[in-house]
Amino acid sequence: MVPHLLEMLSLKMGGQRIWRAIILDLLPKGLGQANKALLSGCSAGGLATFHHCDDFTTHLPRNASVKCLSDAGFFLDARDIAMNHTMRYFFKSVVTLQGVVKNLNTNCTSSLSPYPEQCFFPQYALPYIRTPYFILNTAYDVYQFHHILVPPSADPNGHWYHCKLNPAACNAVQINTLQGFRRYMLETLQNFLVNSTRGGMYINSCFAHCQSESQDTWFAPDSPRVHNKTISEAVGDWYFGRKVSKEIDCAYPCNNSCHNQLG
Repeated sequence: MVPHLLEMLSLKMGGQRIWRAIILDLLPKGLGQANKALLSGCSAGGLATFHHCDDFTTHLPRNASVKCLSDAGFFLDARDIAMNHTMRYFFKSVVTLQGVVKNLNTNCTSSLSPYPEQCFFPQYALPYIRTPYFILNTAYDVYQFHHILVPPSADPNGHWYHCKLNPAACNAVQINTLQGFRRYMLETLQNFLVNSTRGGMYINSCFAHCQSESQDTWFAPDSPRVHNKTISEAVGDWYFGRKVSKEIDCAYPCNNSCHNQLG
C-alpha cells in the first residue's frame, strides 16, 4: 500500500483541538467577559468536565466565578462481578488509542506513574482539580451497573438479566453486590466530602443515568429528592454559595421519589 494512502487511512483524534476551537470561538462572543461561568456535562460529557475544568478557568477573567459540574460522569475504577477490571482495561485502551495521557492532569499522572492512564478515572483526577466542583451521580448509576459492575462478559449466562431490568427482581446476593458498589463510590468520595470547602455533591439512590437534562428529574413537583431537596435546589445552593451542599441519600430502597431509568 502506498505511503500517502496509509496516512489517509490513519485515525485522527481531534477532541482536544475541537475543545480549544469551541472555547476560542466563544471567547469573543461574551465568554471572555463573563463574570459567572459553569462548565457541565452528562455521562461522557460529565467525564470530560473533570479533565477540562481547570483549563476552562484559565480562559476566563481572573475575577470571574467559574465552577464545574459533572452529571453521571463519576465512572468508577471498580471490579466487575467476575473480579475483572473491565472498565480499567477499557479506559486504558481509550487513553492509548487517543493519546490522552498528555492532556491529563500532570500532577495526577506523576503521582500514579507508571500507570498515568488511571488519571482518566475521575476518582484519581478529582483531588487535583482546583476549580470549585459539583458531583451529581446516582449510587446505582445504570450505565455503571450494566457496564462496569455487571458487563455482559462477566454474566454470560444472564443470571443478572431480570435484576438489570428491575431492582425489585434482584435476589439477596445481587442486592448486597449493588450495596457494595454504592459503598465503594462513597468511599472514593469521602475525602472530597470531608475536605473540599468549595465542592458540592448530590448522590442519590436512584437507578438512573444523567439527571440534570430532564425537567422531570431536575426541578419538577415530583423530582427526586434527598433530604427533601431537589437536584436543582442542591446545585443552586452550591453555585450561588447559599450554603454547604453535600447531599448523600440512604441506600436502596429507601427513596420512593426516584425516577428509575432501567431497561
